[in-house]
Amino acid sequence: MHTVSSISLAGGQGKTTVVLFVARLLAFQGHTVLLVDADPQSSLTTFLGHTVEPDNPTLLEVLKKQVNTEDGIYKTQYDNLFLIPSDDALDNVQDYLAGSGTGAFTLKKRLASVAKLFDYCIVDAPPQRSQICLTVIGASDALMIPIETSVKGLQSLIRTLELITELRDDQEAFNGEILGVIPFRDRWVGLRRTTESESNIESMKQISTQWLESDLVLPSIRESEKFKQAINKGLTLHQMHQDDLAYPIEVIVEKIKGLK
Repeated sequence: MHTVSSISLAGGQGKTTVVLFVARLLAFQGHTVLLVDADPQSSLTTFLGHTVEPDNPTLLEVLKKQVNTEDGIYKTQYDNLFLIPSDDALDNVQDYLAGSGTGAFTLKKRLASVAKLFDYCIVDAPPQRSQICLTVIGASDALMIPIETSVKGLQSLIRTLELITELRDDQEAFNGEILGVIPFRDRWVGLRRTTESESNIESMKQISTQWLESDLVLPSIRESEKFKQAINKGLTLHQMHQDDLAYPIEVIVEKIKGLK
């Protein structure tokens, strides 16, 4: 099982959207996929239509080893797609991870027991530097970094790359691959990208080259209501005949399938 996480240290950067559509395309292609909602805001759990019942275990109980990992996994409405959900109680795991001594590797250890059951695990990380974020990165074979095409997005990109570099250089908690930076909400007017989006994507390329010594900016995800409609209808972008919008997701999926 390859574990790939979506990380960006600000809200509204497209992390959950990317996770959902990447996972659904992998599942649609016949791969078994485990989704992990590691964000206490639980947007991924909500998008999948999963209701956390009071007595049902979530990621909180899995991380604290109060249940076996497989007992925290639920089927979704989609074939081949499974979920470890979260709710706002997940914030309570921060002290546990901080005091464990090996918090950065806790999620990796918990997922090891189910690794043979799935082809891929896709994780939605919280939008801030936290103990949960650190354990998500520590569990990851690769990272994808969605970034809104805005000034706020550029600031998030710098903070995210700072954290990844720190974990690589100082703590060695992440030795995986960065799949790429994914421009999100790329705005177009007619057949032309707006000047603001053009400028911000160019800045992403410069920041990526500065921090990673390579331009890892992938095809952008355009701003479109079709994504929300696809989520609400439970359809893939291909099923909605939105092949152009699906192209960036296809690129990410192929990069994930190419992981060794």
